[in-house]
Amino acid sequence: MYHEYRRDNFIISNDPARLDLEAIHAYLSQESYWAAGIPKDVVARSIKNSLCFGVYEGNQQIGFARLVTDSATFAYLADVYILSPYRGRGLAKWLMQCILAHPDLQGLRRINLVTLDAHGLYRQFGFTAPHQPETYMELRRPNIYKKS
Repeated sequence: MYHEYRRDNFIISNDPARLDLEAIHAYLSQESYWAAGIPKDVVARSIKNSLCFGVYEGNQQIGFARLVTDSATFAYLADVYILSPYRGRGLAKWLMQCILAHPDLQGLRRINLVTLDAHGLYRQFGFTAPHQPETYMELRRPNIYKKS
Protein backbone atom coordinates (compact mmCIF):
# COMPACT_ATOMS: atom_id res chain seq x y z
CA MET A 1 0.00 0.00 0.00
CA TYR A 2 1.34 3.38 -0.96
CA HIS A 3 1.06 6.52 1.12
CA GLU A 4 0.69 10.07 -0.07
CA TYR A 5 1.00 13.23 2.00
CA ARG A 6 -0.05 16.72 0.85
CA ARG A 7 0.95 20.16 2.04
CA ASP A 8 0.08 23.27 0.06
CA ASN A 9 0.99 22.42 -3.55
CA PHE A 10 3.56 19.76 -2.54
CA ILE A 11 3.13 16.00 -2.39
CA ILE A 12 5.25 13.29 -0.80
CA SER A 13 4.52 9.81 -2.09
CA ASN A 14 6.10 6.40 -1.79
CA ASP A 15 4.43 5.15 -4.97
CA PRO A 16 7.30 3.90 -7.16
CA ALA A 17 5.25 4.59 -10.31
CA ARG A 18 5.52 8.33 -9.62
CA LEU A 19 9.31 8.38 -9.37
CA ASP A 20 11.17 10.21 -12.14
CA LEU A 21 14.27 8.09 -12.74
CA GLU A 22 15.76 10.72 -15.08
CA ALA A 23 15.45 13.47 -12.45
CA ILE A 24 16.79 11.28 -9.64
CA HIS A 25 19.72 10.11 -11.73
CA ALA A 26 20.50 13.66 -12.86
CA TYR A 27 20.68 14.90 -9.28
CA LEU A 28 22.63 11.96 -7.87
CA SER A 29 25.13 11.72 -10.74
CA GLN A 30 25.69 15.45 -11.32
CA GLU A 31 24.91 17.31 -8.09
CA SER A 32 25.41 14.99 -5.12
CA TYR A 33 28.78 14.61 -3.45
CA TRP A 34 28.07 10.99 -2.48
CA ALA A 35 27.09 9.45 -5.83
CA ALA A 36 28.81 11.57 -8.46
CA GLY A 37 28.96 9.72 -11.74
CA ILE A 38 26.61 6.92 -10.66
CA PRO A 39 25.27 5.05 -13.70
CA LYS A 40 21.53 5.24 -14.37
CA ASP A 41 21.13 1.45 -14.25
CA VAL A 42 22.60 1.43 -10.73
CA VAL A 43 20.15 4.14 -9.64
CA ALA A 44 17.28 2.15 -11.16
CA ARG A 45 18.37 -1.01 -9.33
CA SER A 46 18.73 0.88 -6.03
CA ILE A 47 15.19 2.27 -6.40
CA LYS A 48 13.76 -1.14 -7.28
CA ASN A 49 15.23 -2.64 -4.10
CA SER A 50 14.37 0.17 -1.67
CA LEU A 51 11.44 1.92 -0.04
CA CYS A 52 11.50 5.27 -1.85
CA PHE A 53 9.84 8.62 -1.26
CA GLY A 54 9.45 11.29 -3.91
CA VAL A 55 8.74 14.95 -3.21
CA TYR A 56 6.71 16.68 -5.91
CA GLU A 57 5.43 20.08 -6.86
CA GLY A 58 2.58 19.06 -9.12
CA ASN A 59 4.09 16.39 -11.36
CA GLN A 60 7.67 17.69 -11.09
CA GLN A 61 9.93 15.69 -8.78
CA ILE A 62 11.86 18.09 -6.55
CA GLY A 63 13.15 15.74 -3.87
CA PHE A 64 13.85 12.14 -3.01
CA ALA A 65 14.87 9.73 -0.27
CA ARG A 66 15.20 5.97 -0.10
CA LEU A 67 15.53 3.41 2.63
CA VAL A 68 17.17 0.04 2.33
CA THR A 69 15.25 -1.98 4.88
CA ASP A 70 14.02 -5.38 5.97
CA SER A 71 10.89 -3.61 7.33
CA ALA A 72 11.37 -5.46 10.62
CA THR A 73 14.59 -4.47 12.40
CA PHE A 74 16.82 -2.18 10.34
CA ALA A 75 16.89 0.56 7.72
CA TYR A 76 19.58 2.62 6.04
CA LEU A 77 18.46 6.08 4.88
CA ALA A 78 20.18 7.21 1.69
CA ASP A 79 20.08 9.61 -1.25
CA VAL A 80 18.09 12.30 0.53
CA TYR A 81 17.82 15.57 -1.37
CA ILE A 82 15.62 18.55 -2.08
CA LEU A 83 16.44 20.55 -5.21
CA SER A 84 18.23 23.78 -4.46
CA PRO A 85 15.41 26.22 -5.46
CA TYR A 86 13.07 24.48 -3.00
CA ARG A 87 15.35 24.44 0.03
CA GLY A 88 14.54 26.56 3.05
CA ARG A 89 10.82 25.78 2.90
CA GLY A 90 10.79 22.97 5.46
CA LEU A 91 10.43 20.27 2.80
CA ALA A 92 13.34 18.15 4.06
CA LYS A 93 11.92 18.26 7.56
CA TRP A 94 8.47 17.30 6.27
CA LEU A 95 10.04 14.50 4.20
CA MET A 96 11.70 13.11 7.33
CA GLN A 97 8.40 13.31 9.24
CA CYS A 98 6.64 11.36 6.48
CA ILE A 99 9.41 8.77 6.29
CA LEU A 100 9.48 8.16 10.03
CA ALA A 101 5.66 7.88 10.12
CA HIS A 102 5.55 5.21 7.41
CA PRO A 103 3.97 1.99 8.72
CA ASP A 104 6.74 -0.26 7.33
CA LEU A 105 9.33 1.59 9.41
CA GLN A 106 7.63 1.32 12.80
CA GLY A 107 9.36 -0.77 15.44
CA LEU A 108 12.75 -0.82 13.75
CA ARG A 109 15.65 -1.31 16.12
CA ARG A 110 17.97 0.95 14.15
CA ILE A 111 17.96 3.42 11.27
CA ASN A 112 21.40 4.46 10.03
CA LEU A 113 22.51 7.21 7.70
CA VAL A 114 25.66 8.99 6.61
CA THR A 115 25.78 12.76 6.09
CA LEU A 116 28.47 15.32 5.48
CA ASP A 117 26.42 18.45 6.11
CA ALA A 118 22.87 17.79 7.34
CA HIS A 119 23.47 16.84 10.97
CA GLY A 120 21.13 19.60 12.18
CA LEU A 121 18.22 18.22 10.18
CA TYR A 122 18.67 14.65 11.38
CA ARG A 123 19.28 15.58 15.03
CA GLN A 124 15.74 17.01 15.11
CA PHE A 125 14.50 13.46 14.59
CA GLY A 126 16.66 11.79 17.21
CA PHE A 127 19.64 10.77 15.10
CA THR A 128 22.95 10.90 16.96
CA ALA A 129 26.52 9.81 16.43
CA PRO A 130 26.88 6.04 16.87
CA HIS A 131 26.64 5.02 20.52
CA GLN A 132 29.61 2.71 20.12
CA PRO A 133 31.49 3.90 17.03
CA GLU A 134 34.20 1.33 17.66
CA THR A 135 31.67 -1.38 16.77
CA TYR A 136 30.88 0.06 13.31
CA MET A 137 32.83 -1.10 10.30
CA GLU A 138 32.52 -0.41 6.61
CA LEU A 139 33.84 -1.61 3.31
CA ARG A 140 34.31 1.69 1.52
CA ARG A 141 34.77 2.18 -2.22
CA PRO A 142 34.59 5.96 -2.67
CA ASN A 143 35.57 6.11 -6.35
CA ILE A 144 33.49 3.21 -7.61
CA TYR A 145 31.60 5.32 -10.18
CA LYS A 146 34.61 7.20 -11.57
CA LYS A 147 35.70 6.21 -15.01
CA SER A 148 39.42 5.75 -15.47
